[in-house]
This record gives sequence, structure tokens and C-alpha cells, in this order.
Amino acid sequence: MAVHWFPGHMHKTLKEVKETLPSVDVLIEVLDARIPYSSENPEVAKIRGDKPCIKILNKADLADPELTARWQTQLESERGIKTITTTTDNINKSKQIMDLIRKTCPEKDASVKNITAMIIGIPNVGKSTLINILADRVIAKTGNEPAVTKNLQRINLGSGVVLYDTPGVLWPKLENPNTGYRLAASGAVKETAMEYDDVGFYAADYLIKAYPELLKQRFKLDTIPDTEIEFLEMAAKTRGAIMSGGRVNLHKICEVLLTELMSGKIGRITLETPEMLVVEKQEMLEAAAKKLAVKDKRKQKFKDGSLTPDKQDRKEKREIKRQEQSARMKGDKRK
Repeated sequence: MAVHWFPGHMHKTLKEVKETLPSVDVLIEVLDARIPYSSENPEVAKIRGDKPCIKILNKADLADPELTARWQTQLESERGIKTITTTTDNINKSKQIMDLIRKTCPEKDASVKNITAMIIGIPNVGKSTLINILADRVIAKTGNEPAVTKNLQRINLGSGVVLYDTPGVLWPKLENPNTGYRLAASGAVKETAMEYDDVGFYAADYLIKAYPELLKQRFKLDTIPDTEIEFLEMAAKTRGAIMSGGRVNLHKICEVLLTELMSGKIGRITLETPEMLVVEKQEMLEAAAKKLAVKDKRKQKFKDGSLTPDKQDRKEKREIKRQEQSARMKGDKRK
């Protein structure tokens, strides 16, 4: 799915992040525990280098706890990465996060200098709420919608830690086609930038395979069908998403499904697994290689031109004449 939503302030933020990052001691990236891979900004990963990074898996109370633990193991296998889980209202974790920041920068913690941290995250991941908890006061504006924070700001958290807060940032190009669907299904993308029906079908297809029992309970169904369209039709009848003539209102039932998925009413759900990403990354490599081959073939075709037999014959004769002329010139030089 193509997400057509990359506001101008996001371009500005990525530029500011690149300029400020060299002076930062530790990077804090807030991820959505339901989509740890899809909510991880690849643009930041490119410029982070070996800088220590704490990845906070927020909204863990909405995610599958078993998969969250597996994702933490996966993320921490990368050098310099530490993880911690939080919920948007879990104040008890604030001390643990501050302790983890200091442990990540032991030399700075032992000195009189402040530890400088930078916090980043996709829109609507709960970053601003987390900052207010860490600072123990209202600093960052919060809201249950993307793109509330607009500018980079410097915040003194106390206890020797200074924090740069950044606006929620998506990236200009989503390499993995599934990433757009997962971002939309988790609420990271504004409603105006996605098609409810398209995202609803994607979510339904995943959920009937990964969490059939949760769907049965939530939509009061005896069985779960094999296809997403069959499920949506059955769910529509239990939720009154039926139009005149008995036709299913697909837009309405998709909206119901996504709203309840985002809020956690269906249950604790994670929309991706480490194993899925291994397969998807391989598919992305194969797709990129195929695209490159098509591009090379098109370039070669353009270079050769669209030649008729007569044009091809004249081209070959010109080449022979050019070679003969080149040979004569070489012979004249030897004389």
C-alpha cells in the first residue's frame, strides 16, 4: 500500500536529526510493540552508526506478550541496542528508563556533565506521553492522532539528563509493501492517507490466520472462514454493517475492524513476527533484482534502438566501414 503522507516538517526533522545526532550520547527510539520492525525508522538506522540506542517497545499492553519477548531478543542481537517495554500510562517504568540511559553512558554518568539523549519515533506511538512521564510534568503536547509535535525541542529531564524531542517521523519511501499496511492498521497514518477497505482486507487476512480465536470471541462467530472477504461478510452481519438490499457495507465493517484493532478491543495482537520479516526481506531483494534487470533491459533496448531489418543492415555496414577506415588510419601511421 502506498502511504501518501509525508508532511514538510518531516523532511525538516530528518535534516535536524542528522545535524544534531553527532552531539548526542544515546539515541532513544520509541517503537510500537505491535509492529517493532515497521515502526523502526530505516533512515535513522543508516545514520546511527555505533551510537548506543535504547529501543522502547511502547503500547506493550496491546501487543502479544510472547511475540514482544521474541522481538526484544531479536533487536538486542544487534550491537549497541538495549530494549525495554512500556505502556503509555505506566509511570513505574520511568525510573527504569532513566537508569538504563545512565547505564548506557557510564563515563558521562560518572562526570559532572549532562547526558544528552535524543528521542525519536513514528507518529502516534506515544512518545510525547512518555516524555511527560519521564519529566514528571507536562512538556510535550499529546493527542491520539499522528503529527502532534511539530518542532525539535530541548528538555531538561533532571538527574543529569538532557533530552532532544523530535516530531513523529515517517520516511519518504516504504521499501517493504507490507509496512504501509501495518503502519495504517496501528494508527500511525492519518485516516485521509489510507483506504479503509484496502487496509481492512489486509488486517482481516492476517488476523484470521494468526488470531482466529480472538476474532471468534470478539465478533461472536462459531467458525472463522478461510478468506478475508468471507470473514468480513460474517462480521458485518453481527455488527449491523448491512445496507439496503442486504448488501454488506464493506467500508463500515473495515472501519469497525481497524478501530477495534487499534484500541486493543479484539485482544493483544502483534502484526508481524521476526520470521515473517526474514521472508519479506528476501522477497524485497528478489523484487529489487527483478526491477534492476527490467531497467537494464529497457536501457539496452533504448541504446540499441528499435531497428528494422533494413536499418540493422545499414548499421552493420556503417560499422564495417568504420572498422576498415580505422584500420587504414593505423596503417598510415605505421608508414
